[in-house]
Amino acid sequence: MKKLLLAFTLLGLTIAYAKTYRLVLFEKSMLGSTELKPGEYSLEVKDQQAIFKNGKTKAEAPVKVQSESAKYGTTSVRYSNGDGRYRIQEIHIGGTNVRLVFND
Repeated sequence: MKKLLLAFTLLGLTIAYAKTYRLVLFEKSMLGSTELKPGEYSLEVKDQQAIFKNGKTKAEAPVKVQSESAKYGTTSVRYSNGDGRYRIQEIHIGGTNVRLVFND
């Protein structure tokens, strides 16, 4: 009985640790060396890794999760555009105080 309770507790902690968000990209966006087409993505953050999924498309990148003092009103994506491509630098998650920072 104790082993079963421990297994459910560990499963609950694992599920609680991964955060999933909904994100819409309006431009072709580069995440590392992967180009993401415009569209709706699920964004899972787990173990300092961001995983973008849209159908069969999947891209992963290391991410730094930061907490800000105030909540963001809407989700927004900040880009760099030094080489003519939109490279994701930051994502502010609407309704939370979470800022995701990507290093290229």
